[in-house]
Amino acid sequence: MKKKILCFLTFFIVLFFQFAFAQNENPQITKPELKLKAYPVAPFKDTLFYVYNKVGSFSAENRAKAITGKIKSLYENDLFKSDSLKIIPSDISLDIVYKGDLILMSVLNADAKVENKSVPEIARRNFNAIKKAVISQNLNYSLFPKRLGFTALLILILSIVLFLASKIFGKIKSYFASKRERYFKGFTYNNINVLTPEKQEFVAMRIIGIIKIITLILIIYSTLPVLFNIFPSTQAYTTTILKWTLTPIKSAVMGFVDFLPNLFTIIVIILIFRYTLKIIKFFVDEINKENIKVNGFYSDWAKPTFNIIRFLAYAFMLVVIFPYLPGSDSPIFKGVSVFVGILFSLGSSNAIANMVAGLVITYMRPFKIGDFIKIGDVSGEVIEKTALVTRIRTPKFEDITIPNSTVLSSTSTNYSSNTKQDNNGLLIHTTVTIGYDVPWAAIYKALIEAALNTEMVEKTPIPFVLQTSLDDFYVSYQINVYTKQPKKQPLIYSSLHQNIQDSFNAAGIEIMSPHYNAVRDGNTTTIPERYLKDDYEAPTFTIKKKK
Repeated sequence: MKKKILCFLTFFIVLFFQFAFAQNENPQITKPELKLKAYPVAPFKDTLFYVYNKVGSFSAENRAKAITGKIKSLYENDLFKSDSLKIIPSDISLDIVYKGDLILMSVLNADAKVENKSVPEIARRNFNAIKKAVISQNLNYSLFPKRLGFTALLILILSIVLFLASKIFGKIKSYFASKRERYFKGFTYNNINVLTPEKQEFVAMRIIGIIKIITLILIIYSTLPVLFNIFPSTQAYTTTILKWTLTPIKSAVMGFVDFLPNLFTIIVIILIFRYTLKIIKFFVDEINKENIKVNGFYSDWAKPTFNIIRFLAYAFMLVVIFPYLPGSDSPIFKGVSVFVGILFSLGSSNAIANMVAGLVITYMRPFKIGDFIKIGDVSGEVIEKTALVTRIRTPKFEDITIPNSTVLSSTSTNYSSNTKQDNNGLLIHTTVTIGYDVPWAAIYKALIEAALNTEMVEKTPIPFVLQTSLDDFYVSYQINVYTKQPKKQPLIYSSLHQNIQDSFNAAGIEIMSPHYNAVRDGNTTTIPERYLKDDYEAPTFTIKKKK
């Protein structure tokens, strides 16, 4: 009986020691008989191993949490490859590394002493535990199908939102198109028709279309970070996309905030120049209306002088504002400014010459708008004067543009300068040639009578006749008449010539070439029959017999 009891006790002791040794061989669930507190690494509920020691200021608890988080990230990575998980030695530890850059944990000598094992043994044990747990979790609880489902759902929602946004913008376009008479009435500024109703509708529709495109792009762009964040392998693109958007926005906002002091300075400078010009314009308008008179300064100089002052003021304002503009100190900005200046200087020599000529013409006052002038071979009414050109409308309603440099270098004749109420008017004239056989007094009477019967000529001063030349066969008689309608010269000349013919015919004076008249003996006169006397007979040919 005693032997049986002894054998039973011996068997129990052997089993106890075998169990104890078995526990030492599987330290995943055992703790050393030390006083250090153990923190479990359990990313998937089951404990893989424990962490006992701190590393520097990194406590054991924080080490366990960090290792747990990194192991979970391997599980969340749908493209996990077990072959990429390796043990890599370093100077003071063995590191369990994934893909050469993600260090899951480092096994130190202090960790080995706590568990009474070598560093390679603990590293290999933890390595196998991590690898087995991640593979098992991926096989049993893979997130890849769920992520595919989330991706499909997100794309479906995005498609619905884009469709609804397009429909909304389509409805907006249809609404404005149906109410075009109400909303599109054209745009007029200072009596200038800037936009017709049709053009205004076209611009509005284009703006709506641009807003639609920008809205759709923003919807898609705002969805991309969410879409990329579903898969761990593409989560890095989320940060990249946000940086592409937020970095420029941040730079723009910070740049604007930094620019605010200079912006207020620019606004103050602009207001000073603006109201200064308004004060000057008040006096200019008064001078132009002749409410204020300045000796030696004509009223028609007021507006061009103000334009020059305004141009110089704006140029000076830009010089003052330039240092406050963002980027004015950059070499690129300066280089572009120099390039534009050289380009303007080389390409605008003719334009500058015309502008200078226009300025000189303004203060020479050779003519003004509405005057009937002659420049070179061109005669007509001045319809426009600009800094570069002068436009003339001929009596044939032809609009001719003449550069101001040509106007300045050519001789100009102003037919309207002496047609004011206090002047006699423009003196126009025409010439007829009559033979010596007709008394000059009769010719004077006929010409003056014709002039007085002509419309649009002045009755006072009385028209007068000048004998401009005594030629071999005839005398040149010039009739001079005054008119205050220089724009009607072609009609006045035509009417005067008609009246001269009628007056001469009524006086029985032939307007014929004396060369022909000298050999025409015996022919009927050229005066119309209604002016001839009833007893008129054509003269006979005179034949004389020579001795």
